[in-house]
Amino acid sequence: MSIVVTLSPELEALLRDKVDRQGQDINPVASELLINVLRWEQQDSKEATKEIQQGLDNFEANRFRSFQDFAKEQRRKYNFSEELNAT
Repeated sequence: MSIVVTLSPELEALLRDKVDRQGQDINPVASELLINVLRWEQQDSKEATKEIQQGLDNFEANRFRSFQDFAKEQRRKYNFSEELNAT
């Protein structure tokens, strides 16, 4: 199956630069890039769904903390001033 994709000039320049550096034909390089991105996106989506479900499960099991506790920990962790505390 053939699919025609129109690239912006900037994206085409990046792709051609990559192809030139690798000394390969543009089609397999573009295909490989698409495969990698689609696989990454699929994996990322699975991981996000799993983490969201874990959060929901924790909430239902009453395993959570207040936003104030979370914000306090983040201020301490990243050395934020108490003045950034929203009221």
